Amino acid sequence: MKQHFKEKLRRPALAENEESWAFVILPKELSGTLARRGRISVEASINGSSFIVTLEPDGYLSHWLRISAEIMTSAELDFGDIVSVAITPLDQEPEPEVPADFKLALGKAQDAGGVWTQTTVIARLDWIHWIESAKQSKTRAKRIADACDMLSSGKRRVCCFDQSGFYSKALRAPKEAS
Repeated sequence: MKQHFKEKLRRPALAENEESWAFVILPKELSGTLARRGRISVEASINGSSFIVTLEPDGYLSHWLRISAEIMTSAELDFGDIVSVAITPLDQEPEPEVPADFKLALGKAQDAGGVWTQTTVIARLDWIHWIESAKQSKTRAKRIADACDMLSSGKRRVCCFDQSGFYSKALRAPKEAS
């Protein structure tokens, strides 16, 4: 079901060499109607420009939406604009892109790749989200190794991972530039 809201287009605090992009935070009430508190893919439309995007959890039981520089240009958007947003959850979650380091590890781990391909798309999305939510490279490397071990032992879902970030406060919307 298509849902509409208006929100300020925010500029994230970016690293020096990072490409410019924007984001909006979904109203909590609207976010609460979605099927998942974790990542969820939607068809979005902003000022008439449509695109497929994965909403990210904001750690406060809502989601945020990343808007690329290309979408900003095509929709003639600027930071601080109040934009009209429409989102429609996809009927089927698209296959997530497996990060290169995890893909390499899956190929090397005995039986992990086979179990990986037998899991659901949602489970694969959660595994990737767990790995990518690591803040330090050391933690990410450990999570990749742990994921391969768990998958090799037949475990199909990552456990003990708060997909919304609400309890662990590990996931957040980007900080807004001042």
